[in-house]
Amino acid sequence: MSSIQILWVDDEIELLKPHILFLERKNYKVTKCTNGADAIDLVDEQNFDIVFLDENMPGLTGLDTLAEIKQKQANLPVVMITKSEEEYIMEEAIGSKIADYLIKPVNPSQILLSLKKNLDHSRLISEKTTSNYQQEFRKISMDLAMVNSYEEWIDLYKKLIHWELELENISDPGMLGILESQKQEANNQFFKFIKKNYEDFLTAHDKPTFSHTLFKDYVVPELNKDQGVLWVVIDNLRYDQYRILEPLINNHYKKDEEYSYFSILPTATQYARNAIFSGLMPSEMEKRHPNFWKNDTDEGGMNMYEDEFLSAQIKRLSLNIKHDYYKITSLKTGKELADNYNGTKQNDLTTVVYNFVDMLSHSKTEMEVIKELAGDDKAYRSLTLSWFKNSPLFEIIQKAQNLGQKLIITTDHGTINCKNPTKVIGDKNISSNLRYKTGRSLSYEEKDVYAVRNPKDIFLPTVAMNSPFIFAKEDLFFAYPNNFNHFVKYYKNTYQHGGISLEEVIIPCAVYSPK
Repeated sequence: MSSIQILWVDDEIELLKPHILFLERKNYKVTKCTNGADAIDLVDEQNFDIVFLDENMPGLTGLDTLAEIKQKQANLPVVMITKSEEEYIMEEAIGSKIADYLIKPVNPSQILLSLKKNLDHSRLISEKTTSNYQQEFRKISMDLAMVNSYEEWIDLYKKLIHWELELENISDPGMLGILESQKQEANNQFFKFIKKNYEDFLTAHDKPTFSHTLFKDYVVPELNKDQGVLWVVIDNLRYDQYRILEPLINNHYKKDEEYSYFSILPTATQYARNAIFSGLMPSEMEKRHPNFWKNDTDEGGMNMYEDEFLSAQIKRLSLNIKHDYYKITSLKTGKELADNYNGTKQNDLTTVVYNFVDMLSHSKTEMEVIKELAGDDKAYRSLTLSWFKNSPLFEIIQKAQNLGQKLIITTDHGTINCKNPTKVIGDKNISSNLRYKTGRSLSYEEKDVYAVRNPKDIFLPTVAMNSPFIFAKEDLFFAYPNNFNHFVKYYKNTYQHGGISLEEVIIPCAVYSPK
């Protein structure tokens, strides 16, 4: 392996001879330089791995030299060394994207630590992450065998996502493969847990917050007359996607609380999001608001009355608040709200439904280019982050901060990358969703589904006589025997929702205060 090439720039370079000998004994190659002008020429002529740069030199200062070096090689790490602890020098250097900042007198160990941090950073993190996950693997496996409450499932899912995000940044596909196996096993066990407990949870005293109690449990307590609230519901946002958006949000807001709640079944927009805004389960919506509720077999949009549902819930809860509701389904409507957001200043509650992530998941099914860009969960997360960073939604959030509004971010359900088909047969009127089905004459693989023969048992409407609901487990999707191979090829490795998986059911709700 070739030596690491270091450029060390200091007008008193000869006084640093012990440091340089120390580094050379450790197989680092050090090129000495006494001024900024020569350093800039050397950067042009040679390939260096890192630069140590004295801040206080005659002629070109360290900061001037730093600016010239960064113009020529923006990604070359530069470590600033200075006698001065003046704040403005530190701020200038950090603003110019230095790799490290050392105060004289420096000792050889500090220099070596800085080199390790900047040049061996990826390798060291990779080795440490792998080692830590190997230790955690056994504990997660034991937890999987013992987990028996909804709180334990939330903790376990968060732990799996933590390690997925840690391991995806290291170059060890073997470790990611092991984690993927643990996630599959977790989804297998979680399906059994939901199948056994879901019906009881809906009426039990000790139960998770579900879609229909989200507003009452988490939003209402934040409402007060002194500070408005921006409540953002991003359709189809999984916990892992929320985690990668969070650092951007943290630049403007401080997190007060993070909750995880359970989407009702089916984990589909028509059911879960209407439940959020109405504060009711689907069969209750159908009974109380027959003019707003639509079943799977009905014509027309299924989520056209969220504003009316929310207004009815606010009235039912006797909340005397000023509120507005906005649904964003295009870049144009997003920009219009961002441009006019200051108009919400007097609101106690401003609700924004943002549909981009849902459109992204459906586009992956329809468009080859999205299939390429979001081929797996890591790429799917990356695409979500890129969208959010440049979206009107992020601008809206920043404007809410300027107005001093609190922020609540949540979603209606998650989504899962479907890998495997399971056959289903039914008449021509069964629902079209790939992760749940309802309708007459359903025939299916019992082992692959949670079947509810009487929908009223879980507060779902009965579409017709003898119309059960079935929910697919793990990463399965329903496929018809007719034209089976074509259907499977088209939908395999697409993001779907409506069934039972950790990704679809356990979803985030976070409360923030403006910085």
